[in-house]
Amino acid sequence: MAYSFLSRFRVKPETEDEFVQLAQQMESLVEREPGTLHFQFFRLGEPGMFAVFESFVDEAADKAHMETDHGKPLIEKMIGCMAGGYERELLYDLVSEQ
Repeated sequence: MAYSFLSRFRVKPETEDEFVQLAQQMESLVEREPGTLHFQFFRLGEPGMFAVFESFVDEAADKAHMETDHGKPLIEKMIGCMAGGYERELLYDLVSEQ
C-alpha cells in the first residue's frame, strides 16, 4: 500500500505568483527522488486555495523527501507563502485496511 495524502492550504494573495513558481520547481525535483510515486500541486475552486497530492512507496520515503537538500529550503519558502497552516488528509487504497 502506498503512503498517499492530499494537503489543502491557502496562499497569501501577495505571494501567489511566488508560490506557483516554487511549486513548479518542487514538482520537477521530487520526481527524481527515490520512492516517489506521484507529486502534483493543484489550484482549488476557491480563490487562493491550493492542494498538493503526494504519494510515496512508504512513510519513510515521505520523510526522506522532507529532508532533502533541495527540498528543505523550497518547503520553507512555500510555507512562508501560506496564510496559516495546511490540512493533510491521508488516503487509503479501497481494498486495504486503515
